[in-house]
Amino acid sequence: MELTEPTAWSDDRLELGEGARWVDDRLVLVDLLAGRLLTTDAARPAPLAELLRLDVPLGAVAPVAGRPGEWLAAAGTGVVRLTADGGRRPVADLEGGRSEPARMNDGAADPRGRFWAGSMTYAGVPGGGSLYRMDPGAAPVPVVTGLTIANGPAFDGAGATLYLADTPRGHVDRFTVDPATGALGGRAPFLRLDPAEGAPDGMTVDAEDHLWVALWGGAAVRRYRPDGTLDREVRLPAAQPTSVCLGGPGLRRLFVTTARYGLADPGPLDGALLAVDVPVAGRPAAPVAAG
Repeated sequence: MELTEPTAWSDDRLELGEGARWVDDRLVLVDLLAGRLLTTDAARPAPLAELLRLDVPLGAVAPVAGRPGEWLAAAGTGVVRLTADGGRRPVADLEGGRSEPARMNDGAADPRGRFWAGSMTYAGVPGGGSLYRMDPGAAPVPVVTGLTIANGPAFDGAGATLYLADTPRGHVDRFTVDPATGALGGRAPFLRLDPAEGAPDGMTVDAEDHLWVALWGGAAVRRYRPDGTLDREVRLPAAQPTSVCLGGPGLRRLFVTTARYGLADPGPLDGALLAVDVPVAGRPAAPVAAG
């Protein structure tokens, strides 16, 4: 089937859908505040199936290389290893014990197998969020501080460029990444959005190294060229897009998670997983090194 317009991919409506990733020829996503990891058929609309449920917010997962069904997760106040048999092993508590309650938010692996995860305070305190990098076999370290709500991160195909959103500020910055060490440098503004356009939330980089950005409050997803100019916009029948993923047939099906969270009068497709076909392919989610 070909999708020429954004289409609801299931009858499910999530409070805060997030973290869409293409992993092992299937789509995975989270219902963040409910702590649920979900999956669904990417060939045709189908109900969302629950893979697991945590008792803390689940921001995003990355598959563990060579270990099917195993995940590294940005969850609760830190990083957790989720095993195929349902086991859960805390890896690091990064935001616990703060005077201002905080949680992990978005996260992803880079092409070198490092795990990167962002945080935020529940109150969205300016400067209260950080981005952490976790090298294989090492403890996570903060690499960008002073954020408000960290979203992304997203990497180009070579892993030499990192895109990071600070959602309430309407900013997306671009960093250079040292392939050998993961050290960040060359921070530069990539996008500065007016609030009327929506706020940058989840992001992905396609096979042509263009950046796709979900616009929270903007009812749209945009594709930007590497020079920061707008390439295309996909309008959506949901107010709060939260993450984007290219997968399905030929990796050309754009999946968009959305949220009902905070809406006084949600519309019929707020909180839905949406799908539409686009003329450019994506990439599967990078795995984290087994470590």
